[in-house]
Amino acid sequence: MNRLASATSPYLLQHADNPVDWWPWCDEAFAEAKRRDVPVLISVGYAACHWCHVMAHESFEDAAVGKLLNDGFVAIKVDREERPDVDAVYMTATQAMTGQGGWPMTVFATPDGTPFFCGTYFPKPNFVRLLESVGTAWREQREAVLRQGSAVVEAIGGAQAVGGPTAPLTAELLDDAAAQLAREYDRSNGGFGGAPKFPPHMNLLFLLRHHQRTGSAESLEIARHTAEAMARGGINDQLAGGFARYSVDGHWTVPHFEKMLYDNALLLRVYTQLWRLTGDPLAARVARDVARFLADELHRPGEGFASALDADTEGVEGLTYAWTPAQLVEVLGPEDGRWAADLFGVTESGTFEHGMSVLRLARDVDDADPAVRGRWQDVVRRLLAARDNRPQPARDDKVVAAWNGLAITAIAEFVRLVEAQGAAGGDEAAANLLEGVAIVADGAMRDAAEHLATVHLVDGRLRRVSRDGVVGAPAGVLEDYGCVAEAFCAMHQVTGEGRWLELAGGLLDTALARFVAPGGGFYDTADDAEQLVTRPADPTDNATPSGRSAIVAALVAYAALTGENRYREAAEAALATVAPIVARHARFTGYAATVGEALLSGPYEIAVVTDDLAGDPLVAAAYRHAPPGAVVVAGRPDQPGVPLLADRPLVDGRPAAYVCRGFVCQRPVTTVEDLRAQL
Repeated sequence: MNRLASATSPYLLQHADNPVDWWPWCDEAFAEAKRRDVPVLISVGYAACHWCHVMAHESFEDAAVGKLLNDGFVAIKVDREERPDVDAVYMTATQAMTGQGGWPMTVFATPDGTPFFCGTYFPKPNFVRLLESVGTAWREQREAVLRQGSAVVEAIGGAQAVGGPTAPLTAELLDDAAAQLAREYDRSNGGFGGAPKFPPHMNLLFLLRHHQRTGSAESLEIARHTAEAMARGGINDQLAGGFARYSVDGHWTVPHFEKMLYDNALLLRVYTQLWRLTGDPLAARVARDVARFLADELHRPGEGFASALDADTEGVEGLTYAWTPAQLVEVLGPEDGRWAADLFGVTESGTFEHGMSVLRLARDVDDADPAVRGRWQDVVRRLLAARDNRPQPARDDKVVAAWNGLAITAIAEFVRLVEAQGAAGGDEAAANLLEGVAIVADGAMRDAAEHLATVHLVDGRLRRVSRDGVVGAPAGVLEDYGCVAEAFCAMHQVTGEGRWLELAGGLLDTALARFVAPGGGFYDTADDAEQLVTRPADPTDNATPSGRSAIVAALVAYAALTGENRYREAAEAALATVAPIVARHARFTGYAATVGEALLSGPYEIAVVTDDLAGDPLVAAAYRHAPPGAVVVAGRPDQPGVPLLADRPLVDGRPAAYVCRGFVCQRPVTTVEDLRAQL
């Protein structure tokens, strides 16, 4: 009996009609395996995963494979996005056994959950042979299987150990991390490493903050060049905005087409900060388009942001997005069609499959004259209207707490910068569009924050996911507490409302009580959470910030907003557990290094006392010129629930800015020039 029909996860629901007797992750499934004395198959994936779909079509939808599974195993299907704790434990085991990881993840375990054989995608013939071999080994070589499982658990327990060496995250160490990234930087194509190439958003955030602190031209150029290369590539949707998960090549041309909320949230922060620091019109446009993608494509009214758009459309990768020259001519006419083919790099031979091309920006048009920019935008509008009539990828519409937190923080930074920049962003039409996107994105941000506060917070504890307004059972993990607390700190700064700061403090207090580990670190699961074969505590930043980096970012922001030093001390202690990894593996500690730059900077605490939040030039100057990781709050003096505004009056009846660093304050200033000098 397949038990997935009542699941809240879209990924599990994709498998509800399989001829496999799937169980969701639950104690009852392992009890059933023990009762039958059979091994467990744990299959882990997510809804937007292309190769998960392939393995499902080849194997899990096949009746003969289903019979093999049902006769010899208890099969458990896990959504890695819903249960990142389960995914983390078995991914560590998979990497330990095979040297690599990925999804779909295929794990064979004993009835107590101990993994003894792990892999990823298996073509159907290989998978059938594997099922037969594992079944034979379980029946005839049980002792060897159990020894193998014990060795794997011992290995992954060591990999997730806490209480290791610590060191201060110093300026010298962060400078070395920036130099390490410069050595690994792809000077031709931008980014780091070869194919497949993932957007290195957290490393770019670190490099931008490193540039702010040190003035390093190299750090800024690496970030600028990489951001421009990605923006012009096929990984960026040139029509609707939003970035795909990664490029299958080394030069950003052909993407793996799934679009993830977390990538786009982190990339929105990159392009927003690049725009803030350089005034680059390309960065402003891309930030606008990503914000619009989040608000239009992923926001669910009355809820939060959906998790992803699928890699496939009707089982075909790129069906929605790829074009031929003839198709461009059909939509645009001969003259504009040929012009668009040249602009977007669409060739007769194609850059993708079957003579199709993925649109990329092959010409520099952001700085072109108004007539060219107008023609470009008209072509984009017409192509997008035609594309909207094609079959569209499915949307994984579950709301993940941590990823919504990332989106809220990113949109808060974008909206504040749009307000501060005024009419910046090119011509009047572009400025009006930018302002309109900011207004819509601001509404989506507030909607998502309210949803997290009212639906995901249950009895003071975070839940990981919700769908259709109904909260799911999985408990929040450390990254949820960190990302949501940081988002609530951002909401406090945007709105000036004390309740967001109070909510952030409650989450951080729970994290310090329930997730803390020996030596200043953190576990990824709470002390009262479900006990897995090991308790995960991964300190590295990968597709998203690690739980440890996320909680540190929130602790730093909260300490700056409240003046409560114990939260800063907890942040410094946790960062010290990551510092040895930063020294060796800068590419996998980008968010930790980003937060480290904020701590080195101060971070600055900037309070602007004013009655004119929208129009006061002091507020705009504070946002435009804030040092790395600074917190900025504006509002009336002594506003309830806003510690940064306490005991800070107007100066001679005029609005004033108070700039502090490390809880030491400079004299209040009343002019933009004086504020800029202090920053």
